[in-house]
Amino acid sequence: MERYLGENTPKLGFGMMRLPRAAEGFDVEQTARMVDLFLEAGMTYFDTAFVYAGSEEATRKALVERYPRESFTLASKLNAWLGAPEEKKAKEQLFKSLERAGVDYFDYYLLHALQNNNADIYERYGLWDYVREQKKAGLIRHWGFSFHGTPELLDELLTKHPDAEFVQLQINYADWDDPKVASRRCYETARRHGKPIVVMEPVKGGALANPPAEAARLLRDANPNVSLAQWAVRYAASLDGILTVLSGMSSVEQMRDNLSYMRDFRPLDDNERAAIRRAQEALSRVDRIPCTACRYCAKGCPREIPIPDIFAARNRQMVWGQDERAKSDYAQLAKKGNVADACIACGQCELACPQGIDVIARLADCAAHLGA
Repeated sequence: MERYLGENTPKLGFGMMRLPRAAEGFDVEQTARMVDLFLEAGMTYFDTAFVYAGSEEATRKALVERYPRESFTLASKLNAWLGAPEEKKAKEQLFKSLERAGVDYFDYYLLHALQNNNADIYERYGLWDYVREQKKAGLIRHWGFSFHGTPELLDELLTKHPDAEFVQLQINYADWDDPKVASRRCYETARRHGKPIVVMEPVKGGALANPPAEAARLLRDANPNVSLAQWAVRYAASLDGILTVLSGMSSVEQMRDNLSYMRDFRPLDDNERAAIRRAQEALSRVDRIPCTACRYCAKGCPREIPIPDIFAARNRQMVWGQDERAKSDYAQLAKKGNVADACIACGQCELACPQGIDVIARLADCAAHLGA
């Protein structure tokens, strides 16, 4: 059997994007407890990024300053379209990330969130050659890219850059056959090129830890003794060629739950796969905004509209029928600043959205259904 990068890496990775919060910034003390549990269970892969505000510093404090460097592997990312207006600034991110994380090298380094509307920037800035050079210089052990575009673009990039060592893809059972995310087709494209895959968003920003009622019922009927998040994480980890599955855990409780079934990982069996297929069919009948709360849209909004929070309120209304609670949440957002009706339709949010959401139209819908 052909061997691949990270073949022996444990199948659960710690995504450091959604760490527990304290009064100011991340709760480093709780994060450190989570790191302890993760490493004690034999897990090794940690994932952060330059644009995850405060994450690299929290990773340094909770992990790097407390454990030998050889006891873990660390990934970070270079984002050439979010906060990097020129080539020089983009290339400086690697050195800033090394400084923030307190390490001399990254085990895995990624060109971050390539999609159809930004891939040309990475070419124009020469960043593919740049990561190759930094690997030769010893600052990167392995390099790849994370991806939110079409399967056709993924095929084009892997054909043009066949030495990319791995690809990070959004894979979960809700998005597997979604025509916008195209998880299945992107996965099949990466495997056709022989690339190992790091999975992101296996629980779809937490949505699959609390899916719509019918999908949840079907999974609980299949096995009432496991968490709904477990179905999602194990689904992704059961695929062939997976380097690791990133879970953006936000509490010690979430860490304990994930470790309870990933410490001794068992792929889904035929009955479990059938239960997932029934849940997928139920999800396909539910209208919801497929937002994962990555907040890329909000970072560049000229009106500072909290778009993911508004979408969460509308989903509460659409999916759960909690009209009063949804409108109350929206009213609280309105007290803090601009909300959906302040949108000027500039379009930057739609360019930034990895999920391909029609943000402007969805905000108009939110204003109509959540406003007074």
